[in-house]
Amino acid sequence: MWDVIDLSRWQFALTALYHFLFVPLTLGLIFLLAVMETIYVVTGKTVYRDMTRFWGKLFGINFALGVATGLTMEFQFGTNWSLYSNYVGDIFGAPLAMEALLAFFLESTFVGLFFFGWQRLNKYQHLLVTWLVAFGSNISALWILNANGWMQHPTGAHFNIDTLRMEMSSFSDLVFNPVSQVKFVHTVMSGYVTGAMFIMSISAWYLLRGREREVALRSFAIGSVFGTLAILGTLQLGHSSAYEVAQIQPVKLAAMEGEWQTEPAPAPFHLIAWPQQEQERTAFAGKIPALLGVLASQSLAAPGPGGA
Repeated sequence: MWDVIDLSRWQFALTALYHFLFVPLTLGLIFLLAVMETIYVVTGKTVYRDMTRFWGKLFGINFALGVATGLTMEFQFGTNWSLYSNYVGDIFGAPLAMEALLAFFLESTFVGLFFFGWQRLNKYQHLLVTWLVAFGSNISALWILNANGWMQHPTGAHFNIDTLRMEMSSFSDLVFNPVSQVKFVHTVMSGYVTGAMFIMSISAWYLLRGREREVALRSFAIGSVFGTLAILGTLQLGHSSAYEVAQIQPVKLAAMEGEWQTEPAPAPFHLIAWPQQEQERTAFAGKIPALLGVLASQSLAAPGPGGA
């Protein structure tokens, strides 16, 4: 029978999962909108303005859903994890407050100007607004991942025996946490891939039906170039993220991979697996040879991390 803790975990996990359906697209799509509008301002070709306004409508829908699901998730820190919030609130609350006061207010203010300022701002002012929305969205991800990175690898904090709470000792250590940094660049770059694939897929749909060919062709071209560069960056940054996890949280990596024992070199990567927790074994696993060793140690000679 599940207890309250298990149910709280499931609820928060599902809320976070649903929220993150919209976050990567917000990060990537707004950056591509800024690129399209920059081309419009530089070249003067109105087709790029039309592209920006068309994709901007889809961005607006996604942005609204992301905000709504994000607020629901933030409330659960108080409703589901109130003791945790009290215990680490001095540290965990700082990046969340910075995200709300700096990044979220910035993007929320200027996203209104983005939609309603086409006839009220000149093209240079509107371009600045678009870039500020893009900047705010990405900085928002930075502060959220600073909070998440601290949970993975607590830095810049100490335990106060008098208050029985964790307290911040170094704000710079919190911000420049190595786990936070690799998570941020990997998450943002993955969002750029998502935005590019989103634009390419819808553009391909229009091209197949022979509709809005000029907008679709130019959108597809921008998305393909941007997406290719983002994919290359994501591969490298994803490798760096996996290596950081292996160095700081080897047991977590072993749990993710279903490795109950240390795997001899070269350790394979489990693409799909069926772990059995009570028996402490993995009944079935589809493996990619040697990949875990490369990700975890950047070597084919090092063993893979295991739970024992």
